[in-house]
Amino acid sequence: MRTDQLLTRLEPVFARLDREPERPAHLQTPQMSRHRVVLLASTLAFYLAIVVAVLMTSWLVRLDWQIMFFRPYEQWPQLHAFLDYLVVLGQRGPTAVMVAAWLGWRSWRQHTLRPLITLGVALLLLNVTVGAVKLGLGRLGPHYATQIGSAELFAGGDIFPSGHTANAVVTWGILAYLASTSVTRRVLSIVSAVVSLSVGATTVYLGTHWVSDVLLGWTAGILIMLALPWFEPLIARAEAYVFELREMLRRRLEEGRISEPVAAALTPLLSAGGKWQPRRATGTGAQAPAPAAAAATAAAAATAGHSPAPRPAAHPAARPHLIRSERTPVTPAGSRRPAHTERTAARGAAARPATGG
Repeated sequence: MRTDQLLTRLEPVFARLDREPERPAHLQTPQMSRHRVVLLASTLAFYLAIVVAVLMTSWLVRLDWQIMFFRPYEQWPQLHAFLDYLVVLGQRGPTAVMVAAWLGWRSWRQHTLRPLITLGVALLLLNVTVGAVKLGLGRLGPHYATQIGSAELFAGGDIFPSGHTANAVVTWGILAYLASTSVTRRVLSIVSAVVSLSVGATTVYLGTHWVSDVLLGWTAGILIMLALPWFEPLIARAEAYVFELREMLRRRLEEGRISEPVAAALTPLLSAGGKWQPRRATGTGAQAPAPAAAAATAAAAATAGHSPAPRPAAHPAARPHLIRSERTPVTPAGSRRPAHTERTAARGAAARPATGG
């Protein structure tokens, strides 16, 4: 697909974002209430308890080894093919694409960038928090364990907490967080919980994670969802900054302070449905006459019975630069193809007025 065709298709999307946000009257931005703060503190305490239990090689590590020796994938092999597909619901790439497509449609409908920016902030928090703990503790997975009964920490691994589980909680939970009604929010919360629980249990079945990995992944995802209202002011500022940046680009286009190739690419995105065009500056600093105005002047002169005075020939240095499609074809030097003299003669003959009867 050509660039100009892509920009033409994107123009209605950006034009729609010019309208005022059309959020439902009952839709309110989640606030950091006292109840949410208590839940956040309790979840954080549970998170730290799991980390301490693994560091101390407590009963939780023994449970990890017992389930590992049980080998669920050998006990129920008929589920293996189905669960191989189910675990994809916790992978970062596919889930982010699916949820971003839905939230992009929501942004287009409600004329606001908040859904997409909220998803970006949540995934950024997920990468930073979960990634830092993974690399810091360096735990090995069940398939790479070296010492029976050991917690397998600080060995260069990256599975504690479970990224699949935390990603399932955040990616699908963001749909419930941005729901338009309370009923929809409850339904999506249940769906998110079922999906995240299924993904976590599937990783244990496949033997790619310990039970404690999954517990910490669930807790990490819930922490991010509970803390997300603290970042609502940042999300609002980011949305305002995007629109301010677009307005600044519009002013630069109108003032002619952007080069023509860049202006041609940005105009469909910033024109808000084609209501304005950037002003083009001439060599003397004056605004070039519009083609429609020139045509109107020529028509008025013809009606008055006289033709407009011919313009003096422009200096060669002042001639405008023509694009490749507007240049006169010239036979390159050294070409074996002869010049088409008969075509030139034919065009010249057609241009001369016919004489005689």
